[in-house]
Amino acid sequence: MTGFNYIITARARNPDGSFSDRPGRSTYLRVPKGRDTYTFADQVPLAQWTKEIMALSDPHKDNTGIERGDVLVFIHGYNNSMRDILKRHDRLCQDLPDHQFKGAIVSFDWPCNDVALAYLPDRLNAKMTALQLVTDCIRPLASMQAKGNCTLNVHLLAHSTGAFVIREAFDDADDRDAIASVNWTVSQVVLIAGDVSSASLSADDSEARSLYRHCVRLTNYSNGNDTVLQLSNVKRVGISPRVGRVGLPALAPSNAVNIDCSEYYEAVVESRPEAEILGNRTHSWHIGDPLFTEDLALTLRGGLDRTAIKTRTSLPRGGLKLGRAGS
Repeated sequence: MTGFNYIITARARNPDGSFSDRPGRSTYLRVPKGRDTYTFADQVPLAQWTKEIMALSDPHKDNTGIERGDVLVFIHGYNNSMRDILKRHDRLCQDLPDHQFKGAIVSFDWPCNDVALAYLPDRLNAKMTALQLVTDCIRPLASMQAKGNCTLNVHLLAHSTGAFVIREAFDDADDRDAIASVNWTVSQVVLIAGDVSSASLSADDSEARSLYRHCVRLTNYSNGNDTVLQLSNVKRVGISPRVGRVGLPALAPSNAVNIDCSEYYEAVVESRPEAEILGNRTHSWHIGDPLFTEDLALTLRGGLDRTAIKTRTSLPRGGLKLGRAGS
């Protein structure tokens, strides 16, 4: 395990070298493990940063004989401080290798506040910085070539408003000719507690087409117990049901799959000690959860059909749920 956390931040730099909650240019950081924040002093030149990511990506030959590595990019939600981001990043680095995901892990940090009342300003910042996810993160990683013809499988894991960042990023990228002309694709896109409307991820939705076109598979984990995403929440008056609560729409394309976590949450997570949850219990339980982490690792490895992943079972009326058979 490396002694550093690798971060791309889209926060503006303050005069003292710290980062603010305002949008700014992307900065590539290598942050020593154990820190609970980062500053401009942690900056690494892009060429060096990508070289180190390539070395950490666990290059291996796939079934076609081509050598590939893996990089998982985590995109956080609203109301996340730099300390929150590093905690989740550290936990992913700690847990995923135990389930045979040996690739590099990067966090894309878009500017947000660390108080709940800043929710609407945070969505504006997410919109403003979404394109940087493609231009400054996905494209440099996806296009990296090393000696021996090694390429990278880039995967995305988005929590909460991070799903909005991804959807907007892909849509914006296709709307700008200079960027859309560059061939780029990510492998697995994973949404947890996704804070976008379920309907907006239909196959025929104009904002979702680019997302589905540029990924191999999208996996959405939904939980009907998510109190942050419930429509009775005062901040959510007048909005439509969220994909992280009600799941993908019936008209989702064939490369999308929904995993219902509601029963697992009620049976296991609801009674878990508070100290084991990184954030709001109903909304942020995924990172650090053993069964979810195993399911995520199997998803990222990409070798199994969605119905063959052993941490899932079928629902009576169709679809899949998180949980082992017989449990």
